[in-house]
Amino acid sequence: MSKSEEKQVNLHKILVMALSKSERRDRIRFRIRKVVSGTAQRPRLAIFRSNKEIYAQLIDDVTGTTITAASSRDKDIDASKLNKTEAAKLVGKALAEKAQKAGVDTVSFDRGGYLYHGRVKSLADGAREGRLKF
Repeated sequence: MSKSEEKQVNLHKILVMALSKSERRDRIRFRIRKVVSGTAQRPRLAIFRSNKEIYAQLIDDVTGTTITAASSRDKDIDASKLNKTEAAKLVGKALAEKAQKAGVDTVSFDRGGYLYHGRVKSLADGAREGRLKF
């Protein structure tokens, strides 16, 4: 391989860089959203996870409305002073309670590009304990 060919290969390696965490999550999120959508009978349970909090909402994508929502910032969950995983489980239970009051019992789960473990899994388990089906 000549010097000029070697420089081209090295230049190509530099241009093809790895994705950042947020770019990778966005790609996964868009791939999930192509398949998962919510209706009034079966809304989409969308999750957003920040470093400190976790948020979940039931969304009817046909009309573009949020049916109900819960987060770890709610007064009853925030006051309990639990770790983040336990708080996520309480958020799932609270969302399931609100969904039952709104007449929703089945949902489509949208993990939002996050891996299904830790707080996301805990929230899903809490929602299942609250008798939500997905």
